[in-house]
Amino acid sequence: MSKTTPANTLAWHIHARSLRYFDAIRRCGSIREAARQLHVVSSAVNRQLLKLEAEVGTPLFERLPSGLALTAAGEVFARHVITVLQDARRFESEMDALRGIRRGEIGIVTVEGLNSSFLPDLVEGMLTRYPAIRFQVRTAGSASIARTILDGDADIGLAFSLPRTDDLQQLAVGRFQLGAIVAADHPLANETTVTFAQCARYPLILGNAQLSISGLLEPLIRHYAKPLQTVLESDSIELMRRMAARGRGVGFQTRLGLERDLADGTLVHIPLRTPRALVSELGAYARAGRTLTPALDAFVRLLAEAITEREDDEPAV
Repeated sequence: MSKTTPANTLAWHIHARSLRYFDAIRRCGSIREAARQLHVVSSAVNRQLLKLEAEVGTPLFERLPSGLALTAAGEVFARHVITVLQDARRFESEMDALRGIRRGEIGIVTVEGLNSSFLPDLVEGMLTRYPAIRFQVRTAGSASIARTILDGDADIGLAFSLPRTDDLQQLAVGRFQLGAIVAADHPLANETTVTFAQCARYPLILGNAQLSISGLLEPLIRHYAKPLQTVLESDSIELMRRMAARGRGVGFQTRLGLERDLADGTLVHIPLRTPRALVSELGAYARAGRTLTPALDAFVRLLAEAITEREDDEPAV
């Protein structure tokens, strides 16, 4: 809001994500532990805190050797946040009762890379609020996800860089930058960004043509025009992650689904520095024209929120 905003109106607009992050930091006393509980990277939590303090106009935490402690302003703000979050939960509960969300079944078809942490967090969140909801989840490559939805074998599909068609409606979308993934003791692990040429000095772990990652990397590989030392090529995101974590090479993925590996220090994600940002678009899709059940609508709202929270802010170029 501008500086000319009247004093008797709300002085700033604070995003719900900032309030949740602030509350997690308040409870944990640490950005790193808050990030672990929120299943996001520490830099995302720190970025939200800095934005929040800039909007409020004063520090909310003291940075101490033992961790973070609320300032006097932070104590006042914390009381406000606790009230707001409690009211929000009560509002959601009352709205759920009106919508009649008690039970239901949700069929999901998803790419493999979301099964390690992103999708489990979503399913857990839904089951916590709606214990009678039942999920059916299957894994498929992005190329076959559209057909699975259109054939009625799944209510919703989660896929990267799915071509747009009139038969599908996009329910939520987020953009995630491709980066190198390496073990914590890899020579590149301390870099803030890397080029493909830097990565190519080491053994590579590449996705095959069935993965959208392959299409994003193809121009870089072609431009490099030198022999590559490829130790593994696979359509398994999880296999590539595990081999990178064992120090067997440099892999290429987005941060999405790596939350626990990054928080635990098992893997390091380094944005690729390229002339044009290499961005993979995660979308949630349903058959065009279908009416969402109350349970599915609630899941989509939770999904859209999770995508927005994890979405990359600024690509490295």
